[in-house]
Amino acid sequence: MVDTLRLTRRAALVAATGALAAPYVARGQEKLTVRLDFSPWGVQAAMHLAESKGWFKDAGLAVDVQDGRGSGNTLQLVNAGQADVGQIQVGLIAQAREQGATVKAFAGFGRRTDLSVLVDRDSPIARVQDFRGKSIVVFAASPWAPFIDAWLKAGGLDRNSVNVMFVDPAALWGTYTAKRADGLMSTTPSALPVAEKPRPSKAIHAEDAGVAFPSYGLIATEATIKGRGAALKRLVETQVRAWTHLKGNLDDGVEAMIKQRPDAKLDRGVVREQIKLTLDFFDTPATAGKPIGWQAEGDWAAALKALEAAGAIKAGWKATDYFTNEFVG
Repeated sequence: MVDTLRLTRRAALVAATGALAAPYVARGQEKLTVRLDFSPWGVQAAMHLAESKGWFKDAGLAVDVQDGRGSGNTLQLVNAGQADVGQIQVGLIAQAREQGATVKAFAGFGRRTDLSVLVDRDSPIARVQDFRGKSIVVFAASPWAPFIDAWLKAGGLDRNSVNVMFVDPAALWGTYTAKRADGLMSTTPSALPVAEKPRPSKAIHAEDAGVAFPSYGLIATEATIKGRGAALKRLVETQVRAWTHLKGNLDDGVEAMIKQRPDAKLDRGVVREQIKLTLDFFDTPATAGKPIGWQAEGDWAAALKALEAAGAIKAGWKATDYFTNEFVG
């Protein structure tokens, strides 16, 4: 009887202690799944740096950072609830919401349009109209896809005067480096450093032809933004801290990525240049002097206008349908 009473009291004490401890542990290490855009490259440096430095833990987060299979695929997974957060080219949100998605951008880092066409560094090509009679390679699901015809039209061209070659993503680089195409549609920070050795290139920027497309940032569904705002705010804080650090310490980002992704066999020089170029596309005139991650309604309005002109979305949307700044600053 005494032993039974003692055991009962002990069990009650353990249960009470557990009841008190469980919320503390949950608050101390709240889990978030963050799905990146693709296999490891420089734009992901802030995520890996925050993990390597223990900044997620300091913020009370246990972040599962996952490699992706393209920005579009990551957006779909986040929208379906299979990941809490996505780090993608946030310009894709407009078309996704047109099709019923509920995702929004809650931080924007690459706020300037980084879409470009790579050509040989010594090529005389300098603007859209110079591509007449040339060939360009791209993959069908590329963020470039909705803008191709509008971009060509800006130079007085169309698909009859330029050979636009659609290939599988796996064949994209081989087609360009083997010089079976004059140009490669991609993004400047990701592609230019990779091309340096096999085919030294320069970038013809889409923004020079009026294309507006916000680049990399963080997305979540409206339900996640509403229900897990405190965790998302802490995640943004770690990323702002990491990107601020990277501005003067590129090599720390390189080492963090190599540490976090040892099997990727990353080229230090390529990753370093990718991080550097990513930072070059952080600011627009509308975001000057604003905190890292803050998104300008004017920039989104320009993107909305460009997407409407390209026929990618119907009229009637507002810029504020696509983003929130509630977790920034």
